[in-house]
Amino acid sequence: MAVSNGGALREWRRSRGWDVPELARRLRRAADEPMAAHDGLVRMIRAWERGDHRPSERYELLYRRLGLPPANENEPESQPPASCKEDTEPVRRRTFVELTGISLAGAMLPGAAATSPATGIEPLVLMLTGTGSESPAAPPDPAGLALSVARARKDYQGCRYAELVSRLPSLLSQLDSACRYLSGDDRLRARALSADAYHVAAGFLLKIGDQGLAHVATERSMTAALASQDPLTVGASARIVTHTLMSSGHLTAAITTAQNHAARLDGETGITTPESQSVYGSVLLRGALAAAQHDDRATAHEMLAEAAGTAYRLGSDANLRGTAFGPVNTQMHQVNVAVTLGDAGTAIDLARQIDLRAVAVTERKASLLIDVARAFFQWGKYEHAHAALRAAEDTAPQEVAARPAVAILARDLATLAPASIRRNAEQFASRIGAPR
Repeated sequence: MAVSNGGALREWRRSRGWDVPELARRLRRAADEPMAAHDGLVRMIRAWERGDHRPSERYELLYRRLGLPPANENEPESQPPASCKEDTEPVRRRTFVELTGISLAGAMLPGAAATSPATGIEPLVLMLTGTGSESPAAPPDPAGLALSVARARKDYQGCRYAELVSRLPSLLSQLDSACRYLSGDDRLRARALSADAYHVAAGFLLKIGDQGLAHVATERSMTAALASQDPLTVGASARIVTHTLMSSGHLTAAITTAQNHAARLDGETGITTPESQSVYGSVLLRGALAAAQHDDRATAHEMLAEAAGTAYRLGSDANLRGTAFGPVNTQMHQVNVAVTLGDAGTAIDLARQIDLRAVAVTERKASLLIDVARAFFQWGKYEHAHAALRAAEDTAPQEVAARPAVAILARDLATLAPASIRRNAEQFASRIGAPR
């Protein structure tokens, strides 16, 4: 951002004749994605203007959209922390994308456009709104349902969203039927499976930016989880509740939800088994992301630290209960938190410590590359940001095509990229449906 010190931000606001609440309203109107509630944003603006900390990347871009002028050419630009300057040692001179086998030259090559995962979503919409086809007449098969839910989770984590959405309506209908007609332990198991399947559905809907239907699926996930009488299932569904609240801008509620469910799970299970550790840690990580979006640095780092300790005790990223939780996954969330808080240099330093070959879940790998692109963009290293986005597309084209936030980043990159990559950045943005 051109002007990053608090006094300059305050003077610029006053020059427009806006008080802080008015600036908050204008920032919210300029946003293309959910953000903090009005009162929370007012507090954040005042903290920025006091100089407590800098606005994060997305708020910097919103300031630009409102007309914050470019930097004076004679004004020194802010520098990243000394620990992340690229000329300190040979390995620091190599970018993260180079360390992971992705070259800038590769980013200049044409790519194939991915079909939007939202294509063919109408059957899922009808199912969630109660206007779809009738429940299956065949008696539910608990073993077969378990296999189908596991397949849905694998499709989601593999970023095979088109395949996922084609199967979800029928699967959810079968699970609803099983929850009605089975009894005893089979019914409890069906409810737990239903909670997981609706969790997957909500996660997919959040990917494509459908907040309304995501809330419907999230509510059904938690309802089924509570009915299952299984603390781990309830804890797992708390992740998607936190995610949905966060994506809708209810950041305080999202943080509180994660904290309360983590404490509840601790009280009910003692967090003594690998599965309980995985669910507990993943809830904390989701809460840390919400805290970072709320610019609550202390809470974000506190929850990250607790999750890191849990990951250490777990020992490996075993993907238990579909969480993908473990030491590497925790490191990846640390990258996300850093870039969300505006600490681009820290984010890149953290990302350099992660071996992508150790990341088995495709969705997590693509998300890390997108976070790296955000960090490089925030840092002003647009060539590397473009290379990281291309790497994410090569890794998971449907992930890149699905996420509105990636479209916004690609569009901003096409606008600000230097001449050396502008054409390629514009082609990339157009290919994923985000032309300038």
